[in-house]
Order: sequence, then structure tokens, then C-alpha cells
Amino acid sequence: MYIIAGLGNPGNKYDCTRHNIGFETLDYISSAYQIPINRLGFKSLYGQGTIEGEKVILIKPQTFMNLSGQAIKAAKDFYKVENDHIIIIHDDVSLDLGKLRVRPKGSDGGHNGIKNIIYMLYSDEFPRIKIGVGKPPHPNMDLADFVLGRLTNDEIKVLSESVEKAKNAVSIIIDKGVPAAMNECNG
Repeated sequence: MYIIAGLGNPGNKYDCTRHNIGFETLDYISSAYQIPINRLGFKSLYGQGTIEGEKVILIKPQTFMNLSGQAIKAAKDFYKVENDHIIIIHDDVSLDLGKLRVRPKGSDGGHNGIKNIIYMLYSDEFPRIKIGVGKPPHPNMDLADFVLGRLTNDEIKVLSESVEKAKNAVSIIIDKGVPAAMNECNG
């Protein structure tokens, strides 16, 4: 079994923002695999289904980004899933817009959602799919303002391709493992 979590902030106010690309990706995965995300539990909206013959739980934490680890830990404890079967999808300002990076583990990279997940799981060893949202256009721009800012139409076009690639990365991780996904998706 795999837990696949897309990170974001709940509420219409945060729709179509850089920080919610994890939610957008999970919605795309939900649609592609016909796994409705329509249940409440684990401080999340979630759904159960199958990808590549494996049972999966799709999770959209409703705790706000900085407390995402609470939702991940609750689902992990309930389903008794090991960390290497928890796939986190999130935005990354250190990657160029649309760039995808699959990692088996690592630091939080300044991402507060990942920081909280590491804290709650007592480990940084869980696979993640990072989707680049680029850097703020001005060095003095507040990072929070940037990631919570609305995507432009041009950014949406680029990121829609990244969302498709992230869905494929999830499938590869489940079917062939993280190293195979890194080989096929990082570039």
C-alpha cells in the first residue's frame, strides 16, 4: 500500500497558487485513475483506489501547509505504511518553473510542509516529487507572498505538463521504484 500526499492549503483562496501544486497534482491523479477524493479523515480529504496494481490512499491534508505532517502521520499510523511507501508531492522554489525532481529522501529545503512531515515522521527518508515553481521575480519579494500568489496563464500551461509528469512519476515509483523514477523523470 502507498500513501500519496499532495501538499497545499485548503480553501478556495489558495486555489491556483504555486504552493498548491501538490493539491493540483493529486486532483489530476484522482481523475486519471478514477479515485475520488471524497472522504474525511486523518485531518485530510482522501480517497482509496489502485495504481499499478497497488492499493493507494490519496491524501490532501486540510491542516494548512505548515502542519501537513499531522495528516501524513495519522494516515501512516492507521494504515501501518512504511516511510518508503509515502510519496509526497510539493512545490519547490529552488527548481525552475515546471522542472520535476524525484528524490528518495532529503532535507526540507526550506519548505515548511516538508519540515513538519520530517518532524512528525522522525525521518527525512520518504520519497518526494518536487515540482518547480521558480524563484520570486525580485530578490526582495517575500517568499510567502510569492508561493501564495496566483499562477499566471503562462505558468499554468507550463505546470500542467509538470502535473502530468508527476502523475507518471508516481506510477513509476509504484511499479519500478524510486531509482527508476529518478532515471526517467529527473533531467
